[in-house]
Amino acid sequence: MNEPVPARFRAYRVHNDDQGYRGLVEEVGLDDLATGDVTIKVRYSGINYKDALAGTGKGKIMRSYPMVGGIDVAGTVVSSESERFSPGDEVLVTGAGLSETRDGGYAEYLRLDSNWVVPLPNGLSALDAMTIGTAGFTAALSLYRMEINGQRPEQGPIIVTGATGGVGSIAIDILAHAGYEVHAISGKEEQFGWLAALGAEECISRHELEWGQRPLESARWAGCIDSVGGDTLSGVCASIKPWGNIAACGLAGGIGLKTTVMPFIIRGVSLIGIDSPQCPYPIREQIWPKLAKEWKPRNLDMIRNRVVGLDDLNDIFGGMLEGNSLGRIVVEL
Repeated sequence: MNEPVPARFRAYRVHNDDQGYRGLVEEVGLDDLATGDVTIKVRYSGINYKDALAGTGKGKIMRSYPMVGGIDVAGTVVSSESERFSPGDEVLVTGAGLSETRDGGYAEYLRLDSNWVVPLPNGLSALDAMTIGTAGFTAALSLYRMEINGQRPEQGPIIVTGATGGVGSIAIDILAHAGYEVHAISGKEEQFGWLAALGAEECISRHELEWGQRPLESARWAGCIDSVGGDTLSGVCASIKPWGNIAACGLAGGIGLKTTVMPFIIRGVSLIGIDSPQCPYPIREQIWPKLAKEWKPRNLDMIRNRVVGLDDLNDIFGGMLEGNSLGRIVVEL
């Protein structure tokens, strides 16, 4: 039986009008939000770099206003017009247009299109799922596509850039769990012990790293999960071993890429673009169960920096954009 939804409930909505760009916690009704054939009671969401861009207006993420932020959501179905879901089902959604073309997960209730809703797999709680969130799904999608392209642990170490962030920290854990030797690049030398505890066998300071200027540098790593882009990705391209794979999944360090065709045609390196938000549903159905079993991060309690509420979001966003994030922050509704 469908559960009634309160007439008014709390949500973090972003406005952009004559009064300026601002994110506010306010009371809304279900009819104020985007439509969908599944209504859920939200238990948890998460904070990603993209959420900070949307909440502060530093990036053009949202397509219309006002809009509820939050690109991740996990909760319980309270009503459904879809044959695939029933009240009481535990579900999750990451990406899929949330906080971009439709209202996102920073609301106590939310309507969703069932075409993007994934059943919460056995082995994951809602809190686990949102500790993983888009960041962890992106890390897992990166490894998934690298392995489809032939990546194997015996080829050698995988380098993870932006290692202390959400994508990087979960990537280290997943890779180590999957049998890979993991190296980590970070500018936060004080967190090298934390990265080692997650599974990094070697930690490299980005402040001391010299990439070189040649089209091909010494081949140091068999592959890379890169959430930084810019000069870091340019340097990585010249430093990957033959037939290695680079999963490019972020741009925190810039959108530019200075490279040549030589890594790709001399060493057979593959540069794989990772589009997590629009990942096809059949692939989501494969990856989330892996994240609940053989790829489940073993250190979620370490990766989960803290659990916060809607009222904390504005204070957190600025620090994240300044590079002050560590691991994952979960939002409890």
